[in-house]
Amino acid sequence: MEAGANQLSAHRSGPLRGRLKPPGDKSISHRALILGLLSVGETKIEGLLEGDDVLRTAAVCRALGAGVERRGDGSWQVRGCGIGSLLAPREPLDFGNSGTGMRLMMGVVGGHAIVAAFDGDASLRKRPMRRILDPLALMGAEVLSEATGGCCPIVLKGTSEPIPIEYYPPVASAQIKSAVLLAGLNSPGRTSVIEAEASRDHTEKMLKHFGASISVEAFGPHGRKITLDGRPELHPAPVIVPADPSSAAFPLVAATIAPGSDIIIEAMMMNPLRAGLLATLLEMGADIEILDRREEGGEEVADLRVRAAALKGVDAPASRAPSMIDEYPILAVAAAFASGQTRLRGLQELRVKESDRLEAVAAGLRAAGVDCQIVGDDLIVEGRSGDVPGGGLVKTHLDHRIAMSFLCMGLASRAPMAIDDARMIATSFPAFKTLMERLGAQFA
Repeated sequence: MEAGANQLSAHRSGPLRGRLKPPGDKSISHRALILGLLSVGETKIEGLLEGDDVLRTAAVCRALGAGVERRGDGSWQVRGCGIGSLLAPREPLDFGNSGTGMRLMMGVVGGHAIVAAFDGDASLRKRPMRRILDPLALMGAEVLSEATGGCCPIVLKGTSEPIPIEYYPPVASAQIKSAVLLAGLNSPGRTSVIEAEASRDHTEKMLKHFGASISVEAFGPHGRKITLDGRPELHPAPVIVPADPSSAAFPLVAATIAPGSDIIIEAMMMNPLRAGLLATLLEMGADIEILDRREEGGEEVADLRVRAAALKGVDAPASRAPSMIDEYPILAVAAAFASGQTRLRGLQELRVKESDRLEAVAAGLRAAGVDCQIVGDDLIVEGRSGDVPGGGLVKTHLDHRIAMSFLCMGLASRAPMAIDDARMIATSFPAFKTLMERLGAQFA
């Protein structure tokens, strides 16, 4: 097949060696900008992820009235206008490929008396927003227009008096929870979100960091009840963004499957609600040493020493899905190199990501000569004991995590692995190719 202009391939490399610090966490970067917008005064952010997704959120904050600029030292400054004081945007808010930015900002707009149009690229226009819009409607927001199936473009009319609600999300989703809490910031009462399964808790931690009155208590065997008092005065608070576990996942798995590798990943966030991949890889026999645990920006971080290891198949429970929902594509790559069968359970949320990730991952594995099947919402991978044929061209469907996952596979497979489009990698990990090449990866 003739190579396309945006195609990229990864070739079997020697051992990966060296140190790298992955980009700043995408989830925290979005939230730092948004809470800077909703505070009165200047918020300094260090280590912000400067990928396209986050830069779109920065642009939207400007459109809603904040001053947002990158300083000469690489930090970012947000001059916020405060809760209840947002400006109505003059143009549609274009989120590109960023589902996180869009969903969180729908919560912000839903809790303010402004009208905003939300739009994005072709991939984002396929992603359903009804799960966000439904609770916002209960709080008094109104959807003035939407595409079929609750997709973009969407015009949302917020309310100056969000109704305080107690909401039970239909699935464990930090985006749903965060949208409700962000709308509840301008409510005259108390807003609660009750989760049957705890999702990542960055919004709760950052709200507290900026001065909100918020409580978190256990609910049932795995759940949490989060309660927010409305109309706090948020105060600017400095944010140091830790390294993104979802981005660190790629060099982590690449070093595990590429024979002879020995790398250090610096300052990775160790939040237990983001540690599902780490726990699963350790169960599979990965050689990962956790070094220098410490706190940065309100989150625990650590350095990881990762050495190549022979993996074995495992049965990963559905209860672990919220803590590694974005890491399943690269985990499936690790499973391909393991001995025996790996079953990844409860992956229904992968069907509504940047692509239908469940189908995209399965198609990529087959293109590499790896047997797999989808049974309900489970992915079953038949491991090749370190001997993956490779040689396939993977359709990324404009999904950055599919792209990076199968490039990592190509670093250890017998024949190179190619992806049809590398452009979307910039949404979350702009320096992926450069940093991996410094470790010894070979791309063409």
